[in-house]
Amino acid sequence: MGTALIYDEEMTKYKLLWVDPACKIEVPERLTVSHEALVRNGLADRCVSVPVREATDADILLVHSEEYLEAVKKTPYMTLEDLKEFTLQYGDVYFHPNIYHCAKLAAGAALQLVDSVMTGKVRNGMALVRPPGHHSMHSAANGFCVFNNVAIAAKYAKQKYGLQRVLIVDWDVHHGQGVQYSFEDDPSVLYFSWHRYEHQKFWPQLRESDYDSVGKEKGAGFNINVPWNKVGMQNSDYLAVFSHVLLPVAYEFCPDLVLVCAGFDSAIGDPEGEMCATPDIFAHLTHLLMNLAGGKLCAVLEGGYNLTSLAQSVCQTVHTLLGDPAPRPANIDGPCKSALESLHCVRSAHKKYWSCLKCAADLPNFELSTKRIKLAEEKLEEGEEAISTKEEEWPEPPKRVAPPVRTALVVPDDVSCPDGCKRFSSSDNLSPLIANNLRENILKDPDDSDALSTFSSLISLVEEMKKDEICSGLALVHDVSMSTMRVIQHATTALSNRVLVVCVGDGMDPNHITEDGKTLVVHISGNKPEKHACKYYIPVCLRKGCGELSGFVQAVFGLLLPLGYEYDPSLVLLVRMPDSGMCDSMWQQLTGLLQGLAQGHTLVLMQVRRPGQDVLNCLASFISGIYVNFFFFQEREKACVDPTASSLLGNAAPSLGPLHAPLPEDVEALESLRCRLQTDWKLLQTTAPESGGGDDH
Repeated sequence: MGTALIYDEEMTKYKLLWVDPACKIEVPERLTVSHEALVRNGLADRCVSVPVREATDADILLVHSEEYLEAVKKTPYMTLEDLKEFTLQYGDVYFHPNIYHCAKLAAGAALQLVDSVMTGKVRNGMALVRPPGHHSMHSAANGFCVFNNVAIAAKYAKQKYGLQRVLIVDWDVHHGQGVQYSFEDDPSVLYFSWHRYEHQKFWPQLRESDYDSVGKEKGAGFNINVPWNKVGMQNSDYLAVFSHVLLPVAYEFCPDLVLVCAGFDSAIGDPEGEMCATPDIFAHLTHLLMNLAGGKLCAVLEGGYNLTSLAQSVCQTVHTLLGDPAPRPANIDGPCKSALESLHCVRSAHKKYWSCLKCAADLPNFELSTKRIKLAEEKLEEGEEAISTKEEEWPEPPKRVAPPVRTALVVPDDVSCPDGCKRFSSSDNLSPLIANNLRENILKDPDDSDALSTFSSLISLVEEMKKDEICSGLALVHDVSMSTMRVIQHATTALSNRVLVVCVGDGMDPNHITEDGKTLVVHISGNKPEKHACKYYIPVCLRKGCGELSGFVQAVFGLLLPLGYEYDPSLVLLVRMPDSGMCDSMWQQLTGLLQGLAQGHTLVLMQVRRPGQDVLNCLASFISGIYVNFFFFQEREKACVDPTASSLLGNAAPSLGPLHAPLPEDVEALESLRCRLQTDWKLLQTTAPESGGGDDH
């Protein structure tokens, strides 16, 4: 399955016909530069082109009133003066004789995208539409929006396909109040929005855009607002909110479909947003959503008024939808103090609704720092400038590299190679120096040709990944601990890589781990660690081990992903210890999520026993009076090759289903560990004390 792209030049055929400073930034070029950038970068040709259609009256009436629809229908026949007069009854919007037609196309494009994804014609997609939609309300146009494209799409998807749960992620820099109003009492739609707010100073200046507007009646808890109370938010701020709010709640919610209000006025250089997040961050935000809902993701364009950063951000999003490895994340440290204050408030406001947030701190008992700044600014004399309007500059996003081989496998001959993967063996090409070093210093038996072949293939595979000839790899090995050590040693010394090691299950020896920063090891298991946590070795103990889904998910979003993004490795080594107890769906989710790091360079190691070893073990077990089915574990790891390879190839992981509350012991242990580590790892922070905690950007 591919990625849909929906675009029609017809939606560029309306514009502002009179002088209006508030509306002059909404121009047809927003659409044309986005599409031209996709064509220029070869992305449009790689997508499945889906034709637009007009939304029907029945479609539009899913969200809007009949009275409003009938009023808009009259606009094609109005004079210029009539259009001006009609516009005055709404806020920050304009009408044109062709806008009704374009608005029907925009809503219809969103519905075409939903149909294409839900029927399996494509995996995901993006609709480049105009006018945008997320501000328009039941009976009112607003904020350049005529019909609420994404709200209509959500109600349409629920009605036509019987969906139980829809997630709407709105990363536009303005609050999509029209979407919020459409679903604030509906627990089947989870709406998440971050937006420039500045304590209600910024448009649309609504009290209900703040963090404590959580939804109404049965919908309480299903409306999540993250207010940005200052400008200049960066990549770290966006990732912190995804890691500590959106992703854990979204996985607990378990949507059947993900809709994105893809507004790119939250990118650097935009005159509306005044934020500093670079276009490449949208590659990561998109990637982090792509394993929800079995990969069913529909992105619909909303805002974006800097034509350069808009086009770049659209390309980054579509690259990721197509499965291209995400670039190394830029400028990741920790969230600023104001972002932490917002994060703190949001988590606190929602802790009673979501089990994943039960450990969140109570509301801060001090006045928010930006509120004090706001009061000071209000005392400035009229005409003084409180904020610099200097032109932002940023580098061109890095070129997205798609290696010729997506996934290579080092597996025994009796294990079939899944479609799309390449069987890999490079012992013949290994340098004699490395081969001799393996025989003399590593192998227990210098004549063990199987071990030599496996180790040499692993080293060659890592070298090919370093050269971007191969993106990811999977190896079945006889000694996973020794293989892990050898890969780390070669990657950090010969190749100067920074390696994130994620070990799942019991049995890893932590004594060889160094504190030089060349490796960061996160070990998740059910056993108490032999070695205490330090900056670069982080043991995570779950009471029931890795088979306890809710606790494991909490560890991934609350600890592992923030650590991985801040560490910024050039290689991810994912190690599955024997008898890890992890189900395939969680393993695939983990494999998929980690590929957002290190440009997708992920090497997975899993252990199988040597031929003949199982027979000896079984005989020994019979002699001692105990029978253990060793063959089961051998076959279990071989059977895991297909689902692991599927995730490495970029296919979405199966849904985990709605998650129950994690064990209280695990919640307490994870929170205690996060608090201990947050001094060294800023992206783990979730609160901003009145003094300290978070840095100003």
